[in-house]
This record gives sequence, C-alpha cells and structure tokens, in this order.
Amino acid sequence: MSILDNLNPEQQKAVQAIEGPVLIFAGAGSGKTRVLTYRIAYMVQELSIAPERILAVTFTNKAAGEMKERIEALIGEQAPNLWASTFHSFCARMLRADGTAIDIAPNFVIYDEGDQRALIKETLSALNVDSQQYPLADIHYQISNAKNELMTPADYKPHRNNPLERMAKRVYRRYQQRLRDSDALDFDDLLMSAVRLLRESKEVRNKYQNRFEYILVDEYQDINSAQFRLLQLLADKHRNLCVVGDDDQSIYGWRGANVRLILAFQEYYPQAKVFKLERNYRSTANILRCAYEVIKHNPDRADKKLWTDNPAGEPPVVYRAVNEQEEAEWAVRTIQWQIHDDDAAPGDFAVLYRTNAMSRVFEEALLDANIPYEIVGGVRFYERAEIKDVVAYLKALLNPMDSVALRRIINNPPRGIGNRTMQVLDQEAQRRGGALFEVCGLAAELEQIRPREQQAVADFYDMMQGLRARVDKVALVEFVREVVRRSGYLQRLRESGRADDAGRADNVEEFVTAAARFQKSHDDSSLVAFLEHIALISDIDQAEALGSAVSLMTLHSAKGLEFPTVFIAGMDEQVLPHHRSMNDDFELAEERRLCYVGMTRAQQRLYLTHCHRRTIFGETQSMAPSRFLKDLPDEAVQRRGELAPGVGPRLIQSPEPTPEMRMSGRRLDLTKILSRATGRPAATGQPQPTEAVPSSAGEYTVGDKVNHPTFGEGRVVSIKSEGDEAVIVVGFPDKGIKKLLAQYAKLEKL
Repeated sequence: MSILDNLNPEQQKAVQAIEGPVLIFAGAGSGKTRVLTYRIAYMVQELSIAPERILAVTFTNKAAGEMKERIEALIGEQAPNLWASTFHSFCARMLRADGTAIDIAPNFVIYDEGDQRALIKETLSALNVDSQQYPLADIHYQISNAKNELMTPADYKPHRNNPLERMAKRVYRRYQQRLRDSDALDFDDLLMSAVRLLRESKEVRNKYQNRFEYILVDEYQDINSAQFRLLQLLADKHRNLCVVGDDDQSIYGWRGANVRLILAFQEYYPQAKVFKLERNYRSTANILRCAYEVIKHNPDRADKKLWTDNPAGEPPVVYRAVNEQEEAEWAVRTIQWQIHDDDAAPGDFAVLYRTNAMSRVFEEALLDANIPYEIVGGVRFYERAEIKDVVAYLKALLNPMDSVALRRIINNPPRGIGNRTMQVLDQEAQRRGGALFEVCGLAAELEQIRPREQQAVADFYDMMQGLRARVDKVALVEFVREVVRRSGYLQRLRESGRADDAGRADNVEEFVTAAARFQKSHDDSSLVAFLEHIALISDIDQAEALGSAVSLMTLHSAKGLEFPTVFIAGMDEQVLPHHRSMNDDFELAEERRLCYVGMTRAQQRLYLTHCHRRTIFGETQSMAPSRFLKDLPDEAVQRRGELAPGVGPRLIQSPEPTPEMRMSGRRLDLTKILSRATGRPAATGQPQPTEAVPSSAGEYTVGDKVNHPTFGEGRVVSIKSEGDEAVIVVGFPDKGIKKLLAQYAKLEKL
C-alpha cells in the first residue's frame, strides 16, 4: 500500500511534485498540513531522501509541533533527523551555531516585545524626548517595519518624512547600538541577521545550502520580505522550494506579512509547478458558498473556489440586534438552546470579533447564563509581570550585558536601591564605557551613593555573581528554583499578605514546573535553550487546549482553528471592515480576508450578527450593516431580527429557552435581560415612557398584559421603531422574549 492512497487526487499530485519550485494553493480546510506531512513521508519512505536534507518551516510553535507529531507518526524513528521549526527558531539556531562569522556571540539573549519597548523608552530618555509625544508602540512599529524590509539604520528612509518617522530614524540607530551593547537580538533581528549571515559568509551559505536540498514552507501567504530573502538564499543552489499557502487567508499585513509574495511566486520562479487544493473537508456547502460570495470581491487573488462533499447544512444566520447588549444576549440564548436541545458542549462554540474590547458584553451574558468561557488572546502566562521578573533574573545571569533585564530586577524585590542611585550607576557605566552590571561591583567606590545603598548594590552584585557561578553546574530546574529562592522574589510574594500576590507566587511555582517539563522533554535543556523557547512562544500558540468552554477571541487569533458553531459579532461598517481601513484599498482587502477566515472556521453553523446601534468610545451611534453582509445572496442566508426585503409578515424571534436552559436553578428574567439590551427600566406593571413609533403600534403601551394565540400570556416590555415598522417586544414567562411586528402580531390586550 502506497502512502499516497490516503490522499485525494489533487493532494497526490502536489505530494509527488518533488523537484524544482512548487506552489500549492491550499484553501481553508483542504488538508494543508496533511499534504505537507505526507509530502515529507513520501520523500523519505518512497524516494529514500535522507530526512536531514529536508527543512520545514512555519510560523507558530503550535503548527511546528503538530507537523513534527504527524511526521513522526508517518516515518517513525527517522523523524528527529528532520529540521521542522518556526522561522525564528531556525534563525536563532543558525545564529548560535555560526553567528560569530558576523560578530554575534553564541549566548545572545532574545528581547521580546516588552523588552524592546523598554529599550526604546530608555533610548528616548537618552535623547531627552518625551515618550508621551512619541508613543513607544508607534516607534517600535516603524523600526520593526524597517527591519522586515531589511533596512539598517543607515538604510532607513522615512516614507512620509513626518515627525514620527524622523524620530524613529534617530531612535533606530541608538536602539540598535544598545542591542549590540547588551548582546541582544530582537525578533526582527533574528531574521535580518540570518539573512546578513548568509549574504556575507560564503562558507556559512554553502553549509546550509548543501545541507538543505529540499525546503518546505507552510503558511507562505504570511511571509515578509526578510523571510522571503532568507528562503531565496537557502534554496538558491538546489531550487527545490515547495511553498503552501492561501492568499485568501493572509491577515497579518499589520505584522509585516506581504500577500503579494505568494501571488508573485511564479514571477520569481517561472518554472514553478502550481497546484490548487479546493476540496474542503471542514465546512458545510452553505457556509462555503457564503464565504466565497464575500472573498470573490477582492480584486487581486488567485482564482479558486472551495467545494465539498459535506451536506449542504443549515444556511448561515444573519441577525440584526438592537444594540451590542442584545447582540450578545441573543448569541448566548442561541448557545443555550443548542447545548440543551442538540446535546452540544460549550467547547463547540466560538465567538469571534474584530477587537478585544468587544469581548466584555459577551463575558457578561455568558456569566449571567452560567456558561463557561475562555478568552483567547488575554494576558499569556509568560507575559505576566511576575514571570517576566523571574525571566529577567535568568537573562541577566546568562548575559551580564543585558541592561534591560538588570534594570527590571535590581530593586525587585525592594532592596533600597533608588532612582538616584541608578542614575549614578548609569552615568558611571557611560563614563567607563562598560556594562551596568560591572559598575554595580564598584558601588563602594562611588561617593555619590550613600553608604546604605552602596551596601544594597554590593549585596545584589554578590548574590548575582554567586548564582552566575552555578549556571552550568546544576540542572536547569534546580537552577531556576535556586534563583527564585536566593533572589528573595518568591519569599516576598508569599509574605506580602495580599491576595493577588498569593496568586502570583503560584504562578512563579508553575514557572519552575515549566522548567522541569522543558528539561524532561528537550535534549538541550540549557538555560540558553530554555530562554530561547520562552522568547519564541507565539501569541497564537496559546489556543492549544480549547474544548471545554465557549471560546472568545479576535478574528486574528482564530486563524488555524475550527469549531462546530461560530458567531462573528460586530458585522457593522466601521467595525468589520474596521474604520482605519476605509480609505486604503489594500487594507480593505485584508479586512475582507479576515471576514473570510472567520467564516471558514465554522464546521456546521455560522451566525453573523450586527447592530442597529452600537456604543463606541462611550457614544451611541447608528450603524450600517457591513458591506460584507451585503455580498450574501438573500436565498443563501436566514435573516433574523429585521424584515428582510421581499419577505412577508413573519415573527422576528430568537431560539426559545427551555426549562433546562434556566441553569443552576435560576429563572431567566426576561424583562431584566431586555432592560439591559434597550437601556430602559424593566416593566413593573406600570406604563413606562415610550419613544415615538409608527401608528401601526396601535393601542399597545409598555407594561400592557397581552395574549398571543401561540405563546400565551405575556407582557409588553418595549415598543420600538425599525424603519417604517413598529416592533412590539413581549416577554412570555415560558417562551422567552419575542419581537413581533405590530401590524401582524395578533395580540389581545388583557
């Protein structure tokens, strides 16, 4: 039996095209990872290509880990000989091995985003520039973009020549010098330095070109210019470069990804073979049809259309809510209904939105319903302050030149080393042209520092020197445990008496456990390898253990995931597409791709919600439906919450709560829910003021007790206008909230 027997005909063709450049357009849910891993297995098992001759790179540790697991399942004991990693991990490994050829020390530290911004802040301070005038994030963005385009400080030229870009140029030069002084590289440097290493060292270039005869790249639509040049240099000798991606899922332009690189692949490699994987195994036919109706309007895209043998499934639902509160509550009632009527589990649902701020109303609604949820994209474990503090200790111990790490820990926990003392130490370090840590060892000689603080600095220096002597003499977990103990950091948290510090102490102990797991699972369990592992963990990697709760996340975080049921909230103009993209055709195209990615996460059910009104920056605004909703044919979707064009009299309703939906013994307070949704008091039996509505509302007023031929007795809790129609909102004790078009409601006043 051939390994190819497990693939469909299109996948088989893509797997068997081994020699020369290959471009595989792999649509959402088309088995992209399967093709990559089977291609490698086919090369090793059926073509007898040595796995050490193969390099496979992708963007996240999660994707790289999944790739390794699948490859190991296919080729067994030969799998460890294959290089499969992220771009950044590959570059870090290459630089540690051969970076001395361009004067990069093997024990360099990697600065994460927080470290980078701290260093930019230091640089602005050295330039006597107020960081409020030039936000750190904006300066960092300009420098990162320059590095993505392989521009050194000397090469960097402001595009618009505005004050921010001119300041970024000044900061970039000093920032880069400070990185060199600290023996540090930031994320962008890993790529930029790897490219420089291959360009400048013929010996190193030949080494890696000869070793990697076959190169495979996953998620190629997300590469930037630096990654593209890296691949060109590595593949230049054998030109066996296979790239897999989908331009319709390129959503990281704000991080430097350049979708044009996948679309122009054949320009760089005219002999490239091109394959399209258009068969989708994930979603229903109705979901795919709607997703295509959205994405087909992008002007610059490869011609392809997903299809499936899956059932047609339910048409996606487009729901128009009164405001964001009702939008969230309707979504949660729908989740309740499916949990109790369809035996769904909370982990079957994802709520996706454009920005993190939109999660709040969904959190509140889920809490009210006692449905467990998890926010994906919140503060990650390694971004918590206490973890970054401990990591800073480890960085400073590994590399005494790391001034950013040293500043973070020198008075943490408090040792009586104040700002004035730090200024003196800084000035002395600059005068001597040495490292800040070295000057700490000379504190007793600095008369500007008071004796008590001289002793505090000396004690800190001696403690760090004692720990440094232990770096290579004990196992990783033992060393980390010794650092958190001898530094006094863990003891300080345990003795503070504050509830939040108790939780922080637990996190520090969990960090020690993480070190133990790393030591057990990695052949290289050195401190260098552990810190590199931490630094290169992607923010996308945290979505690994979903399944027991409703997932709340941004559309960007949802890339690569799938769920039986997906809600995309905020399908309004100015929200999705985002208001910042309105005047830029390129950014607007990316917003359309973002919507497409969200829609294709859904396996069975898809709900798209938008609002008549939405509160943004504290102001309530009327909202227009997203242009992406207007792309959907009326016959392809169910429209709820409004009278759709050409549709006759009907009930505007949401799923009916069952007794089991009143979770934890709580009765669903329908009028309370509606009062939150409309912003008005709940009906108490006394008429409340109402807004002007069309005359079709008849004699009904808020508070009236009414009878409906189907739902029985209820109470009018709101009367509102939607276009020229009056809508009467009635709370029925056993049937939930129903929105009824007044003209056709057939209500009887009691």
